[in-house]
Amino acid sequence: MHASGRPGKIEIIATKPLTTQRDLSLAYSPGVAAPCLHIARDPTLAYDYTAKGNLVAVISNGTAVLGLGDLGALASKPVMEGKAVLFKRFADVDAIDLEVDTHDVDEFVNCVRFLGPSFGGINLEDIKAPECFIIEQR
Repeated sequence: MHASGRPGKIEIIATKPLTTQRDLSLAYSPGVAAPCLHIARDPTLAYDYTAKGNLVAVISNGTAVLGLGDLGALASKPVMEGKAVLFKRFADVDAIDLEVDTHDVDEFVNCVRFLGPSFGGINLEDIKAPECFIIEQR
């Protein structure tokens, strides 16, 4: 399953038709300016104009991968993709895996904090103890 056909378990698809030049100009530039300005004035509108409300980040540093231990960020990617697929299949929630290549708690927390506004939810996954508790509390 993991290496057959198209590699990986997830993909990103458009939710709007992108068949004409007009569609493309509305989806990107210049048509995207209006929702950008609305969100700048009222950040809660990001939930109306973007996928944020149905988008979860599945984030790991790969330090406690299943029963396999510290395999590192990249080796945890198949697990994080798998979790993203579970979100989609069982809850119709879009999820994207993000593997953060650091063992430093402060770096990890800052990374998640900086990425946070892009997502409606954050799922921290396969991070070793006791760091996982420290990270979650922050």
